[in-house]
Amino acid sequence: MAFDKTIADADAALEAAGIRDGMTILMGGFGLCGIPENLIAALKRRGTKDLTVVSNNAGVADFGIGVLLVTRQVRKMISSYVGENAVFEKQLLSGELEVELTPQGTLAEKLRAGGAGIPAFYTPTGVGTPIAEGKETRVFDSRPYLLERAIRGDVAFIKAHRGDRSGNLVYRRTARNFNPMMATAADFVIAEVEELVAVGALDAESVVTPSIYIDRILQGGGYEKRIEQRTNRPKSS
Repeated sequence: MAFDKTIADADAALEAAGIRDGMTILMGGFGLCGIPENLIAALKRRGTKDLTVVSNNAGVADFGIGVLLVTRQVRKMISSYVGENAVFEKQLLSGELEVELTPQGTLAEKLRAGGAGIPAFYTPTGVGTPIAEGKETRVFDSRPYLLERAIRGDVAFIKAHRGDRSGNLVYRRTARNFNPMMATAADFVIAEVEELVAVGALDAESVVTPSIYIDRILQGGGYEKRIEQRTNRPKSS
């Protein structure tokens, strides 16, 4: 028998997760693609502060995680790409925002390891750079490696294209980035989907995140799906 994990809306989902000040929240997506827009908006409305947010990016000033920076709800960011957000830059340079810059592949593996119950792993990425400061280094087969700790969150915000009422998820293209591993690496996982379907309506072979990892699922809406940088070739004369 499948469990129905649906919840009315993003605000109710945050209440169910017991969102409170000081939590570590994982937020899926890549750039502005596949981000949990409804859950971020609900978190802004809730006003929860002193948060540590783990995300590939920091959004832009008026969209994505950027709106939480504007309201100063984020104390620390653990990210790999933050170059599109002027608010982030200003808060970083002023010392207001703590930032842990992490190579993108290392960030993905930290989350995967956290979901797999692996506390740490060795990687050659970052050896000889500021990333290596204060970290253990070991040599394997004549090559130095850094010891990196896994990441787990208190709560994860996941965005998927389709999901069923028990929490099985299907992603669409680039929106799949970071969402699947984050879904395994938090104590409480909320998924918002563009299309919520009945159990059995999804092709089992297409399911990427199985329902066992999801605690609540909601039908999202009003997705903007912005493009960070639109580049067009010149019109031919």
